[in-house]
Amino acid sequence: MLTRGDDYPVHQTPEPIAIASAERNFYDRYFFNGYSADGRLFFAAALGVYPQLGVIDAAFCVTLDGIQHNIRASRRLGGERMDLEVGPIRVEVIEPLKVLRVVVGPNDSPVRADLTFTARHAPIEEPRFTRRHEARLLMDYTRLTQNGGWSGSVAIGDQVMTVAPDTHWGTRDRSWGIRPVGAPDAQPAGGGMRQFWWLWMPFNFPDRVAFFHSNDDGAGEPWNRRGVIAPLDGDPREFSAAIGSAYHPGTRRLASVRLEPWLGCTLDVTPRDQHFYMSGLGYLHPQWGHGMDHGADLAVAYDVCLPDFGDTPTMLNLHIQAMADAVLTIDGVAHRGVGVVEQLFIGPHAASGLTGLLDPAR
Repeated sequence: MLTRGDDYPVHQTPEPIAIASAERNFYDRYFFNGYSADGRLFFAAALGVYPQLGVIDAAFCVTLDGIQHNIRASRRLGGERMDLEVGPIRVEVIEPLKVLRVVVGPNDSPVRADLTFTARHAPIEEPRFTRRHEARLLMDYTRLTQNGGWSGSVAIGDQVMTVAPDTHWGTRDRSWGIRPVGAPDAQPAGGGMRQFWWLWMPFNFPDRVAFFHSNDDGAGEPWNRRGVIAPLDGDPREFSAAIGSAYHPGTRRLASVRLEPWLGCTLDVTPRDQHFYMSGLGYLHPQWGHGMDHGADLAVAYDVCLPDFGDTPTMLNLHIQAMADAVLTIDGVAHRGVGVVEQLFIGPHAASGLTGLLDPAR
């Protein structure tokens, strides 16, 4: 099966691009977020391609004054992986690894957008994520992360918000490989996922960026972790620090995080009570999970998350990105920035006192 991708010198096997991977759970995905420094406006977008499932899906979400609007779309892939348009949502790669565009065109919801992301630094390659349960491969993928500025506009009905790169920053990532997608496995290894502790923290500062992530096991030991602090005009410095964290009592929401990347350097992070719910982009969503076949050539849906959406813990509000303030202190000089603290904490994490499947912190 030949597609447009076959005219580019990017083949990795003798097969055409459309069928280069025989793995059922192979995926190729874009993610974006953006925000005003005060957090009043927050938006996020994603687009995923699932070649062996024959599906491409996308979502765009915008939160204004605490109300989260979600547009989700899914269609049959038809083998063509270069067509990055799903209903009203489109992603364009204008300059690889530097400039990308996200468009939300006419649809039945009040949301429209035309946004361009311009990178502030070279992309950061995260360590390859490989995770097995006994003999079964659960995850095997690579991700790049990149901070940048946004330009363009977002509209909710008649309210149009202009976005500019000096006032609206954000983060984008690209990941590809293998992880659970599509309909749930009828016979999951070990009875399914019982533990997953995930922390992802990208931050923008006026003259630099900082990034840290960690995947920990039930004892609290990291199986994938990396940190980077990078001046906008200089070489990045890597670190892998222990995590000092505190939870809000009675929840699985972080109240603070402290890292000590190296001697004379600290990164203190304070999440705000401003949450973006990742289920808007399909994460842990029972109907709009990634790679799901909706039984039609195109399916589009719209809903909202009201301010009380997170009051009662459910799988739909478990996975969040919290707006956060960061203070990076280097040799006594404090640098102030803003970003997000992405949190997905399922099962035990002995290092921070979490027990059970969803038992809250004390």
